[in-house]
Amino acid sequence: MSNMYDWADYYDLTQRGLNGDVEYYMDQAKQAGGKVLELGCGTGRITLPLAQAGIPVTGLDLSQTMLDRAKAKAEELGVADSVRLLQGDMRSFDLGETYSLIMIPFRSFLHLLHIQEQMKALACIRKHLAPGGKFAMNVFVPKIQHFNEENEKMSLRGTHRMENGDEVAMWDYTRYDHFQQLAEVTRIYERSNAAGVMTERVTGRFTLRYIFPTELHHLLRLNGFKVTQRYGSFAKTAFDASSSELILVAEAL
Repeated sequence: MSNMYDWADYYDLTQRGLNGDVEYYMDQAKQAGGKVLELGCGTGRITLPLAQAGIPVTGLDLSQTMLDRAKAKAEELGVADSVRLLQGDMRSFDLGETYSLIMIPFRSFLHLLHIQEQMKALACIRKHLAPGGKFAMNVFVPKIQHFNEENEKMSLRGTHRMENGDEVAMWDYTRYDHFQQLAEVTRIYERSNAAGVMTERVTGRFTLRYIFPTELHHLLRLNGFKVTQRYGSFAKTAFDASSSELILVAEAL
């Protein structure tokens, strides 16, 4: 089995984000009119377009592998000198400056598995907000029937064609712990050649703590924020019972 690719490469290939999220965060960054900090920046899917648009942006991520991939992409795009990419933890960072916009796109806040961790992250964010600064984030909306359908079953999340004709399938196996509000995900990337023969299988695991909309509002309030904008899609439609995503903008009280 070839091991030319690793988790970060497959992640990059398959994670296209959510419909309209790059444009939405770009718009928020332009409106903020100052420095931007992205927490959980990964391989730079949102950070790098901001840098290309001339926005002063810093990306922070826990994974050095993801950051190495982001740095390589920044070189390719010619923005390596205008973006800061830092290895760090959203629960305990101290960057010595403040930002007009701090954002956690693509549900990365859900990687914080305990309320104390969520509180620590929000305290760090508040400390790094410039006066009048905004905090923007999005999380999926937990749906009971969805949990039931997915629990302890293997589900195909999508297939992606590579430039050389190989195909990569992304599978998730999810186990839920509803008492702790945890989703333990085993993610498998299977790569097959043009003849349909599997040539590589990469497995990774991660856990998310899902969060309910009202809970998130209370959590923000408790940590000195007020929610100023709330949407159910990146097209800024109203958040309602049919929404599968919760998109919030908050400011310090």
